[in-house]
Amino acid sequence: DRYPKDSEGRISALSTAIMHEAVELQRTTNWKWWKTPIPFNVSEAREELIDIWHFVVQASLELNLTPEDILEEYKKKNEINRERQRNGY
Repeated sequence: DRYPKDSEGRISALSTAIMHEAVELQRTTNWKWWKTPIPFNVSEAREELIDIWHFVVQASLELNLTPEDILEEYKKKNEINRERQRNGY
């Protein structure tokens, strides 16, 4: 079994998976401005986004985050980001 045995290793593996799935999502878009655009395939993009969610949920479980924890952490980080915007970050 190649899946890491320790929590840090699992978070590292899940982070890598999230990054690669994000690239796959980006590839569903016409980000290459030098190429002839093709129709955007929403179904394919949704599939890639669900892949990202799969790994995000798995990482959340690995870090013992409850839905309440996630909401609280989101609110805290959102306030930091708003403060940064107010201060010209």
